[in-house]
Amino acid sequence: MNTTSLSLLDRLSRGSDQAAWSRFVDLYTPLLLAWCKRLGLSDADSADLMQTVFVTLCEKLPAFRYDPAHSFRAWLKTVLLNSWRNQARKQRSGTPGAAAALDPDQLPDTDPRLQLDEAEYRSHLVRRALAMIQEQFEPTTARACWEFVVEERPAQEVADELGISVNSVYLAKSRVLRHLRQELRWLL
Repeated sequence: MNTTSLSLLDRLSRGSDQAAWSRFVDLYTPLLLAWCKRLGLSDADSADLMQTVFVTLCEKLPAFRYDPAHSFRAWLKTVLLNSWRNQARKQRSGTPGAAAALDPDQLPDTDPRLQLDEAEYRSHLVRRALAMIQEQFEPTTARACWEFVVEERPAQEVADELGISVNSVYLAKSRVLRHLRQELRWLL
């Protein structure tokens, strides 16, 4: 079973754990891309910015220490905005008369366009959770949990359909939900 997100940050702080970096990129790319869309960036500009952000994170995360009193999400957004501002300054200095649709230096971090409301953030987490279930569990286990928990079908009906025991349906629910709680606990 994969480690929790807090231990993921700890693994990232050591710098060379490729599996941890892959996991981090997988978890946070959709969130970072949502912020890029809110900034009005094209797909190409978003991809460039994402590369810059991940390079910055490679440099900064070894010194980062998570403080439960502060938001990791806010820190991550600050890294993205600072990277965007730096890129925009470089583009302006290299192209006389170039103007961005949004002036990064005039856009405060608290601009409403950059705010993901809690429902949107939770929606992002639900999509990630569904992807994790499909990636990390056998199809029968994932489907048993989905049908029983989300679709609210009776355990016996799910068991009969999947050709497994009722106990296996309950075990699938327990394993998948325990894993999701561990993976997503600090993100919530």
